[in-house]
Amino acid sequence: MRSKALSFLKYTFLILCSFVSIFPFYWMIAGATNTSNKIAEGKLSLGSNLLKNLSDLLEGYNIPLIMWNSLKVSLVTAVLSLIVTSMAAFGFEKFTTRKSEIIYSILLLFMMIPFATLVIPLFKMMAGLDLINQHLAIILPSVSNIFLVFFFRQSFKSFPDDIIDSGRVEGAGNYKIFFKLVFPMMKSAYAAAAIYSFMNVWNSYLLPLIILQTEDKYTMTLLISGLSSASYVANYGVQMVAITIATMPTLVLFLIMQKSFVAGMTGSLKA
Repeated sequence: MRSKALSFLKYTFLILCSFVSIFPFYWMIAGATNTSNKIAEGKLSLGSNLLKNLSDLLEGYNIPLIMWNSLKVSLVTAVLSLIVTSMAAFGFEKFTTRKSEIIYSILLLFMMIPFATLVIPLFKMMAGLDLINQHLAIILPSVSNIFLVFFFRQSFKSFPDDIIDSGRVEGAGNYKIFFKLVFPMMKSAYAAAAIYSFMNVWNSYLLPLIILQTEDKYTMTLLISGLSSASYVANYGVQMVAITIATMPTLVLFLIMQKSFVAGMTGSLKA
């Protein structure tokens, strides 16, 4: 009897947590189908204003171009970041020296620095390189993600040294060992890191805000921010449609790669 009561409480708690997690997504979808007045009144049921809201959004902004900007920046950054950070982490883990450990410790300390304090130096640096209002100015600072270096190093701790030694016996160099042996066997870790990197850049706001200055270079985060100040009266329905569109790529990516994401995170934590 006691075990049944505990099971009931456990499942009740899990159902409540699921509802709390899903409700904001449902509210976003419902808001996208209602008028601004209905959203302000707190209406939670689906409405019939979706096409009107979508039409207003498409008429006011070049959504395909802005979506492409976000996708381009996020995908390029994710690919480059995975290569750079994983190779750095592999070097820190498998070629350990006293100096490399000191450098690694310093890198971890840099994680404590708030990003807001780096905004002015980054802007001056990009201005000196003549990269203001260029997507490259967002990609370059985001490639060297210190958290991903830490994440990959934790993952590489469980990678067998015997496989690396066997590759060296066969005459393979370090780069060939990394790309031919290590990379194929660490797909789960790369999938988890890819989701993190993509979502991190996709949701980035502060850096694009100071770098991108024309609408044709905007990302979805800047568009959503601009919708709230585009007029004296906010159109919540249009904002909800924009938020829904911006959410879809990350949602689809996570649903496709969720098993690899969980496996990668679990493997990193075990290491």
